[in-house]
Amino acid sequence: MDEVSTTLSRVRGRVASRDGTPIAYERYGEGPPLVLVSGALGTAAGEGSLGGFLARSFSVVAYDRRGRGGSGDTGPYAVEREIEDLAAVVGEAGPGAALHGTGTGGALVLAAVAAGLPAGAVSVFEPPYSAASAELRRQVAVLLDGGRRAEALDLFLAESTVPAELRPGVAELAHTLAYDIAVLGDGTVPERLLARVRARVLVVDGGASPVSTRQAARALTEALPRGRHRTLTGQTHDVAPHVLAPVLEEFLTDEREPAEAARG
Repeated sequence: MDEVSTTLSRVRGRVASRDGTPIAYERYGEGPPLVLVSGALGTAAGEGSLGGFLARSFSVVAYDRRGRGGSGDTGPYAVEREIEDLAAVVGEAGPGAALHGTGTGGALVLAAVAAGLPAGAVSVFEPPYSAASAELRRQVAVLLDGGRRAEALDLFLAESTVPAELRPGVAELAHTLAYDIAVLGDGTVPERLLARVRARVLVVDGGASPVSTRQAARALTEALPRGRHRTLTGQTHDVAPHVLAPVLEEFLTDEREPAEAARG
């Protein structure tokens, strides 16, 4: 974790989701509220580096998605329950909270906003809508359905960008891969769902990411009524927080329409 994030004063707490599941969160920084939503195998702690940079301008709230970290895991799982979890966290963050989601977290954010969750501006980094990632998820799902969690996790990690130093701590989160698979549905860009997203949305990808990932980012942008696209030169899915943070800050605090902002 970087020096910025380690010097911040953090407030930790829990909020009850609609079904009573406790959702753990931490808040740090000063300014308008911004909620960070992690991707596969991610937790609030994993958002610390990015959140540390963003906390210079925002009151950042990062949370453990259901089944992870300090949060509960009331069954049976449904994507609607995860949307309710996010709604509860947004309620704690404050009215008009901006949202940022990484990977599958970005897909969850978009699904929540499409379902009517009030939010300010929205940004997402590389939601995994592509044929390549869909095939990986299919194989992982087969293993999970067969009760072979360790094998499912090994397969996912072999194709993922989860940092090596974090991998020993994710074994207990293997079951949540099924939750991310559910969030992504059939794995294609959900154009009908995205048409219901009325918030301004910035879709970000890395210039060194696979072609399929970048194509998905552009397709996602085109499907959004108020979408805007940005590529970070030389970056991959394991994006450098100090590179991503100022791009998000600029967009999330800019109240202009996408077309006008593009001309600025």
